[in-house]
Amino acid sequence: MIGSILGGFLSGAIHSGTPLLYATLGEVIGERAGIVNLGLEGVMLMGAVAGFTTTVLTGSATLGVLAGGLAGGLFNLLFGFFVITRRANQLASGLALMFCGVGLSAILGAPYIGSRMEGLKEVRIPFLSDLPVIGRVLFQHDLLVYLAVPAAIAIGWLLFNTRWGLGLRAVGENPTAAFAAGKNPYRIQYQAIFIAGVLGGIAGVHLSLSLAKTWAEWMTAGRGFVAVALVIFSKWHPVRAISGALLFGGAIALQLQMQALGVPVSPFLLDMLPYLLSLGVLVVWGGAGRRAAPGSLGRVFQGTE
Repeated sequence: MIGSILGGFLSGAIHSGTPLLYATLGEVIGERAGIVNLGLEGVMLMGAVAGFTTTVLTGSATLGVLAGGLAGGLFNLLFGFFVITRRANQLASGLALMFCGVGLSAILGAPYIGSRMEGLKEVRIPFLSDLPVIGRVLFQHDLLVYLAVPAAIAIGWLLFNTRWGLGLRAVGENPTAAFAAGKNPYRIQYQAIFIAGVLGGIAGVHLSLSLAKTWAEWMTAGRGFVAVALVIFSKWHPVRAISGALLFGGAIALQLQMQALGVPVSPFLLDMLPYLLSLGVLVVWGGAGRRAAPGSLGRVFQGTE
């Protein structure tokens, strides 16, 4: 009994933490380029609705994932136009993007409310998935779950071991110096914004095609803001984001497990657990986060195009 509950909790933590990890990885890339995006919630919703509707219309979850990632990337480019080309305030533009994503996804998804489909299929690893407890925890998930940790490692390598990653981090620290060294801050920031949007869209796709397997308005339920807090928790490092995503995913899985077990605690209080944890992260890691943050985070580059 205890093993089954523990296995369910750990499996749920991994499953719930996967979309948070993808969204956090995208935000890490964007913020490493000096751009903070509070509209991540809207990007995730656009990815979720594009992925869900594409899967329903085509019957292919693979096309749904591709469509969701592309929708997130293109939607984030709109944010990029405001903050990079038009040099608008990043925080205000991000909030505007969020509300735009909430409204637009609600309109596009309205015909599909309550619809259900098979979504992403569970891929069981032969032999390993049959192991007691650990088989259920680690080897009975969909493909996006299996790819999440390798994606974090790959992005970490890209940021810290390639010339492109060095240029991106230089733009985030001091775009004027990067420009003087021959880098094009605008081009690099647009690239970062698009990649961040693709990852945010994939995070939304995982919500609609794997966790919920249906469409509902504002189904992200604040996960975009949790991902922004996770960036601070991870100190802007993709690999550290893995533990943070598991921690927050565990908080979500815990409140679901407690509700399923009939624990006599208000479900509204249980629903607050992940967000209380987010506030705790900001309180505990806030000062350290400021020291680890890219030097020009949130600042508008005033160079010539």
